Amino acid sequence: MHIFLYGLAHTHSHGSFDFWDVLLDAVLDTAKMLPFLFLAFLLMEFIEHRAGDRLAEALGKAGKKTAAGPAAGAVLGCVPQCGFSVAAANLYAGRVITLGTLISVFIATSDEAIPVLLAHPEMFGSIWKLIAVKIIAALIAGIAADLIIKMFRLSTDGESIEDICTESGCGCGSHGIWYSALKHTAGVGIFIFIVNLIIGAVMSFAGSEAVAHFIGGMGVFQPFAAGLVGMIPNCAASVLITELYAEGAVSFGTAAAGLCTGAGIGLAVLFRANKNIRENLIITGIVYAAGTACGIILNLF
Repeated sequence: MHIFLYGLAHTHSHGSFDFWDVLLDAVLDTAKMLPFLFLAFLLMEFIEHRAGDRLAEALGKAGKKTAAGPAAGAVLGCVPQCGFSVAAANLYAGRVITLGTLISVFIATSDEAIPVLLAHPEMFGSIWKLIAVKIIAALIAGIAADLIIKMFRLSTDGESIEDICTESGCGCGSHGIWYSALKHTAGVGIFIFIVNLIIGAVMSFAGSEAVAHFIGGMGVFQPFAAGLVGMIPNCAASVLITELYAEGAVSFGTAAAGLCTGAGIGLAVLFRANKNIRENLIITGIVYAAGTACGIILNLF
């Protein structure tokens, strides 16, 4: 991401493309997510082979009966990386966590925003404000989602952990949980790398100034534009939005809108791991609506 920061300061309006920079960026971004992804799959393998249905049921009930799931997701999501959103997408696909917990993680995910703000000493005061806003927005959206599902008895049934293992052909029954977790991680890791490579190439070719002009030209509708940019499945989006805020080009509310929808690669992994496309689109819509609403409200004050 240091490469992208350099490009942010030196890219011309029509953009420039350096394959090796984009390739290295994709490798580094993917590598940062692999430990979180491996731990998520290891947990899923442990639940399937060692803890059985009781632990899976206990984890599910914890989120459905209390706000513990969304609260944990909101706090953990604020850790400055997007690896946890990737892990959460896979845990939700196996129904280890609730829909509300997943949404909380996606909204709270900070990605590269905090490190970028730390690079601007004059913006230190905004860090805690941003974290507080993201946690509150994540809690409200996550708890509301779980309550609505419970009140209207909506079904969020999906594939079990066993189904995911069977479809991937990982041979979980004949190998230990470490091997199976590694195989799952490698498969998803390749997918993440390809997405990072494609998005990185598009962002590099288009140029950061084009994206900045798109947001800046929206006037009072900036939160809507920032929310769309934030949903680009790459940490370059969060870097750009944060830099625009640090430079005074957009308001705090507009930046918050883009950073609340910025779940990193998490949304892309959700569409790969969770087979219910309609549900994935609804989750995407909820994240976007929550982020833009947060930005609009903040811009009123």
